[in-house]
Amino acid sequence: MNTVGSPRYAPEWLALREDADARARAEQLLGPLEGFLAEAAASGGPLTVQDLGCGTGSMGRWLASRLNGPQRWFMYDRDPTLLENIAARMPRESADGGRLEVVPQQRDITRLTADDLAGTSLVTASALLDLLTADEVEALAAACAQAGCAVLLALSVEGRVEIDPHDPLDEEFTAAFNAHQRRTDGGRRLLGPDAVEAATAAFERNGATVHTRSTPWQLGPADRALTAQWLLGWVAAACAQEPSLEAASEEYLRRRLDACDAGALRAVVHHRDLLALPGGPAGNVPA
Repeated sequence: MNTVGSPRYAPEWLALREDADARARAEQLLGPLEGFLAEAAASGGPLTVQDLGCGTGSMGRWLASRLNGPQRWFMYDRDPTLLENIAARMPRESADGGRLEVVPQQRDITRLTADDLAGTSLVTASALLDLLTADEVEALAAACAQAGCAVLLALSVEGRVEIDPHDPLDEEFTAAFNAHQRRTDGGRRLLGPDAVEAATAAFERNGATVHTRSTPWQLGPADRALTAQWLLGWVAAACAQEPSLEAASEEYLRRRLDACDAGALRAVVHHRDLLALPGGPAGNVPA
């Protein structure tokens, strides 16, 4: 969620989206991942997990209790306030009762090397991949390949949004938002909606077997607060990229937020999860 050079994310926003994130993540990818980790654990000692751009730890809270065995989580973020008390917010044990250890670290995750990942069983991240550049993804894939670890990258944006009821301006805001996601930020050209395709190619070039699964947010009347905040941020990013949309944005938002408040708005925000496993095919992943 947070790399050096990326914007700081408010804990309130991360808390608001955590339930939708948890509902969306691809549980189908855990079978092949557990198979790989079981072999890694056979050598003894805890699984070592590196959580990149961990935010408040939502990925760890979702994943740690779904994996077996003792685990040591290194949780990286650029924002020290997000790392405060993160260990207390993590599960206390794994799926089979194994002990969890949490090590928070403030650092630039775009500079991780194979040496940094030595002994790592799994590298994971949520809502991070689309904030990276092509070179950063290539470097991450190469480092993970050299370290021989699995990689699970969740909730990367795909650039597709479906809002019901439809509005004639939906496509314009979507196109502007996607261009904003692909912007150059501090000299870094972000991948945005192209991230999963670029990462798949990068990991495959480095000898990994890659599985991906669609993981959309399905937002309805029960998600009014999240939907409203997502709409505000989505429109703001679109207008920042395409100032000509400013004139229409106020009325567009009024219509959308009124419908949201009335429980009459639904949105599907498309994401994709990616699992990369070292070596050859590791079995089929259920659809």
